[in-house]
Amino acid sequence: MTARPLCFVTGVGPGTGASIARRFSEGGYRLALNARNEERLDALTLELPHAIALPGDLADPDERSKVVDALLAHGVPSVVVNNAVGGTFGTFLEIDPADLKRNFTINVEAVLDLARRLIPPMIEAGGGAFLATGNTSAYRGKPKFAAFAPTKAAQRILLESIAREVGPQGIHVGYIAIDAVIDLPWTRKMAPDKPDDFFCQPADIAEEVFRIAQQPRTAWSFDSMVRPFGEPW
Repeated sequence: MTARPLCFVTGVGPGTGASIARRFSEGGYRLALNARNEERLDALTLELPHAIALPGDLADPDERSKVVDALLAHGVPSVVVNNAVGGTFGTFLEIDPADLKRNFTINVEAVLDLARRLIPPMIEAGGGAFLATGNTSAYRGKPKFAAFAPTKAAQRILLESIAREVGPQGIHVGYIAIDAVIDLPWTRKMAPDKPDDFFCQPADIAEEVFRIAQQPRTAWSFDSMVRPFGEPW
């Protein structure tokens, strides 16, 4: 019997992250799931077969290192999905520069560290996919996004640099940007009068992430954009 491949997902919240975990579980993967909320992780690993919880704050270098060490103790992942995100919002006059630095730590430094630790053994194991979820802040800045958009743009460009280096070595690096309001209890409260199809469903986002991870080597995508049909863009 062929062993199940391992998928590592960071930033496993109750919406997109949990849906990504469920989709890869359905697709036959073992799961290693990371988030700061240990209770939430434990509940999800009880729900899903072949799943382990790796709690830790990826903004903290020591915790990040422990998470990766624990992951590699269970094997080299075939797929990494970085869904962790740091975000604070305000204009350039309103933001605290410390928030900008923390967002860079989560959105850029942590991704770099994960790539440096995980991609070399993935290459040695024969290949895989290293993916990240993002949003259109990686492509444009708006007034209230002064502490966020610069970090997501840097994240995307970092991943593009990595993609161009390790693609020929069998690692598919991709960026899935979500231009949408994701359907969550708190977003429903923010927009109570919006119809159901205004919101992007976490399960639909997860389906796209899974699709990108399964692409053949002859037709890899780097940039993928997901948005509801009614989203103004």
